[in-house]
Amino acid sequence: MNRVSVLVAALLSAFVTGGPGHAQSGKTGVEKLYILNCGEGVAGDISRWSPGVNEGKSMDFVDTCYLIKHAQGWLLWDTGISDAVAAMPNGLAPADPKAVYWHRPKTLAAQLDQLGVKAADIKAMAVSHTHPDHIGNVELFPTAMLYVQKAEYEWPGPNNEPRFKPGHPVTELEGDRDMFGDGSVTILATPGHTPGHQSLLVKLPKTGAVVLSGDAAHFRDNWDNRRVPSINFNKEQTLASMQKIADTLTKENAQLWINHDKAQRDGQKMSPEFYD
Repeated sequence: MNRVSVLVAALLSAFVTGGPGHAQSGKTGVEKLYILNCGEGVAGDISRWSPGVNEGKSMDFVDTCYLIKHAQGWLLWDTGISDAVAAMPNGLAPADPKAVYWHRPKTLAAQLDQLGVKAADIKAMAVSHTHPDHIGNVELFPTAMLYVQKAEYEWPGPNNEPRFKPGHPVTELEGDRDMFGDGSVTILATPGHTPGHQSLLVKLPKTGAVVLSGDAAHFRDNWDNRRVPSINFNKEQTLASMQKIADTLTKENAQLWINHDKAQRDGQKMSPEFYD
């Protein structure tokens, strides 16, 4: 009977899935993280993100995606402005003149091609939230499992349209998720900017831990001063999520990587270079 129990336990262990890699051969750990250029832009008036401060001040923005090579497979975090913008000579003008005027100097597809990564190689993807500058290329990966908070997935889009194609495979989350079952990549539920905003904790073997904060803050000054954009879905949730990220940074001795902060990104290694 004991031998049967041991065999059953072993079989169950083989089928436990911590995330996209389905616990393949017990492989663990992040191997590389690539920072991809997913847009360059200019914000017309950054008081849009810092009410009562920086009135009328313009600022350069960037849009960043991250490709993570884990021992169990590839994970793409955020997809940036649509690659179609690269073909627009004058870029993509915003409806709100205070918002960001986007250009796309490099397509996501071209950057993946440079790395020898095909769309079909990416089995898992996650987005920080569903604003267009983060989900613009989701459908370049029609078979990749999309990890998104249930609250975000169910949040009606413009004209009550769904935010993703209904046929796209999706895993709806309700809170944090250890993506590979080994603690190396963890989605953190950080609502506030949108109903189901999320961030990503990545533990790299040499670089150490980093938190990819999505739009929990748009630039360093807003983070340092805990400023909440007037466009955010919920101010109290935003502040609570900032605190959650701050606590994670302390606990994990982690770096904070802010998606749109150009000054920070300009000091980082861009793909095809990588962090390990």
